[in-house]
Amino acid sequence: MNKQEFSDFLRQINLSKREFSEMANISYATVNNWSDESRPVPPWVKSWLHNYVKAKAGEEIIDIVKAFMEREGGS
Repeated sequence: MNKQEFSDFLRQINLSKREFSEMANISYATVNNWSDESRPVPPWVKSWLHNYVKAKAGEEIIDIVKAFMEREGGS
């Protein structure tokens, strides 16, 4: 994943570099300094972002099911 792909992916999932840096426990300056040459985006970032998307989708499904159960009188 290069710097542009990283930035584009963050935009697609509505996540800022600052939010990413806080969630990944990395300084914002480090994230902001990633480039394609001297400081490339680390390889783990791509899988981290994909797992973030999956976890967020899972949470949304759980919230939908909970709301449905509450309307239907379930627990």
